[in-house]
Amino acid sequence: MLTSGFARVVMAPVFGALALVLAVLLGPAGAGAQALPSPPAGMTQEQFNSLVDAISNSVTERLKANGVQATPAPAPAPAPASAPAPSSSSKSKGKAPPPAIVHTGLPEGPGPFAVFIERAGAIVRAVPVLGAKLASIPGLLDLSAKDGRSASTFGLLLVLAAAAALAAEAILRAMMAQFRRRLAVHAGPEQGLRSLMHLGLLALLDGLGVLAVWVICNAAAGAWFTAPTGPDRLGAAILDGIFYWRLYVLLFLIVLRPALPQARLCDVADHDARTLYARVEVVMLAIILGRILRQVLEAIQTPPDAIGAYQAFSVLVYVTAFIWLVRSSRGAVAAWLGGLGKVAPLAGAIGRHWVGFGVTFFVVLGLTQLYGAISGLTHVGTAMLLTVVLLAGLLMFETLMQALVRRLDSQLVGLTPASDTPKLPDVVARCVRVAVLIGVSVTIAESWVVQVFALADETQWEMITRSSRTAGFTLFVAYVIWELFKYATDPYMTRKNKNAADAIADGDAAGPPASRISTMMPLLRATAAVLIGIIAVMVALDSFGVNITPLIAGASVFGIAISFGSQTLVKDIVSGIFYLSDDAFRVGEYIDCGKAKGTVEGFTLRSIKLRHQNGQVHTIPFGQLGQITNFSRDWITVKFNLRFARNTDIEQLRKAAKKIGAEMMEVPAIKAELLAPFKMQGVADIADNAILVRFKFTTRPGNPAMIQREAMKRMFSTLPGLGISFATQGATVILHSPSALSDEPAAGPAAAAESKPAAPTSVAPTSVAAS
Repeated sequence: MLTSGFARVVMAPVFGALALVLAVLLGPAGAGAQALPSPPAGMTQEQFNSLVDAISNSVTERLKANGVQATPAPAPAPAPASAPAPSSSSKSKGKAPPPAIVHTGLPEGPGPFAVFIERAGAIVRAVPVLGAKLASIPGLLDLSAKDGRSASTFGLLLVLAAAAALAAEAILRAMMAQFRRRLAVHAGPEQGLRSLMHLGLLALLDGLGVLAVWVICNAAAGAWFTAPTGPDRLGAAILDGIFYWRLYVLLFLIVLRPALPQARLCDVADHDARTLYARVEVVMLAIILGRILRQVLEAIQTPPDAIGAYQAFSVLVYVTAFIWLVRSSRGAVAAWLGGLGKVAPLAGAIGRHWVGFGVTFFVVLGLTQLYGAISGLTHVGTAMLLTVVLLAGLLMFETLMQALVRRLDSQLVGLTPASDTPKLPDVVARCVRVAVLIGVSVTIAESWVVQVFALADETQWEMITRSSRTAGFTLFVAYVIWELFKYATDPYMTRKNKNAADAIADGDAAGPPASRISTMMPLLRATAAVLIGIIAVMVALDSFGVNITPLIAGASVFGIAISFGSQTLVKDIVSGIFYLSDDAFRVGEYIDCGKAKGTVEGFTLRSIKLRHQNGQVHTIPFGQLGQITNFSRDWITVKFNLRFARNTDIEQLRKAAKKIGAEMMEVPAIKAELLAPFKMQGVADIADNAILVRFKFTTRPGNPAMIQREAMKRMFSTLPGLGISFATQGATVILHSPSALSDEPAAGPAAAAESKPAAPTSVAPTSVAAS
């Protein structure tokens, strides 16, 4: 009630005018000035008052929400009686409430850059404090005044424990050196699953050494460093650091194998493997000791500015160590990444530019770490360490994955680790590789975006990545489905080992035709790729909140418009679908469609490509093919004619042809193609000076000309030895000597015998002999 009364006092002028406008518009105009206007027609006075109260309450709450303090306004002066009536335009316009004014104060204090400079100065000034704290550490280790160990005793025990742990690892490795060498002999990729077993045993033996380090370090910590004092906690931390150092180095030992090149999992030379392994050991030990020293400084209550100075100094040391590692091991790392680049192109590209990439990467990480040390963001170091660990783990994962796949591939029948034929382990490895890359990228991005640069908090990051996770998972599933589909259909894809010109030059242009599924597979794969891509993109857009209904409707309308506007295109596509479903032709078959003839080289969604035997390529739309004659289906019978002399013995020729056909069936390459042997079919025609004999054989489609050439070659070399001669072109002229005719009566029987006509002689038409 208090609020309602206050609103009436404050808003009296506004709602008085509003009520007046309503009264003018909805009811008869008032005759004179009144304290409260009369309600409009159809509304009682109580209803009108309730409406005014509700409006005033709403406006009051809005003013309070905007932070505007309402002050009582003076009562409006009564309108003079002679005031003119308002015009229709002024009646229809009401006064808008005054805009709310929000006062924003100016930021107080120095800006972010000034704060950063001030922090940098404080860290520089804290360097002497850091030096004093570091100098005090040896004194803190001396507890002899409190009936404890002296600093020398502490150091001696720590050195003994560390030396015992490392010596135990070295002794175990030396004791099993002979056995390790025998295992390494059969650890090559060509050994397949057997090599995996040998590699596992080698890793187990190396793990025994690390296990010995862990046992000795924990035993020493439990025996000598159990008191809740600073030196004992430092000793236990150093022993734990030694164990983790050997554990991290174990991964590089498994991959590099400095002393066992047969079991090495990366493409690195022996000398490079040994030097790279030693340098990695040094760098990792420096990182672990640096982190232990920081924990010591925090334990002795070092001021934050001095901790920042130590972080800045450690950044310089780390970056220098990493740059030294990058430059000194550039050959080994380039060879390592180059070997991985055969499957992962990104790794190969990094390997070719390793020095530039590595130096830039570690310098950027160092600058970021320096920024965190100066600004007081302690989690920047955690993000840096996480990034380095994840990238090193990614390198190890890719190396182990490729080594595993090479050994699994070699177990497949007829394949070797160097085979280019797609295999299931390769497909699974590609899918797993993509999943790991996505996971590593998201983890590193979250670490730097949320923790380092504070561009978004965890809630905002969750909101950003919620839709991205759904879309990314959808696209990843689509990728996996496509890879599996491509692997399942790849055996049915026809591959050309050489182009048409090379095939003709080598004499094997007429290869065997493809199967029906091989002919249709390119079209099926293209259709599947389009469907998978469209569905995945639609689901991804929907996960981002995009309304895909208009897209689907627009695509439908666009498809209908194309079908009506491109009837010829639709005819070609539909005709091609029916030709393929009828199995009218396949890739590699020789067909005649009336317009052209040739070997089917391939086809698209709307046309077919035919290569003529002379080399021309005809591209014909499916709608214009018409009737198709296929010369390469199931079997083919070849018939050809040869001309022989008129006096040829037909039976002898038939037996000779049969013998030639039997000899050809003994040739494995010809026997695999022939379905019916070569033989003589019979006399096809008799000419003036020759007889025409027909031969035939039945063979598989593909290259019948080769069998025909072989048969003719054998006949040409065999028949003349049997007295069977081929016919020659020309006329047969019989010549009689005139002297022989005049001497015939006197010569008697002997002369008559001598004067018999000579045997017919075949001469060329351009030279006729006369006696």
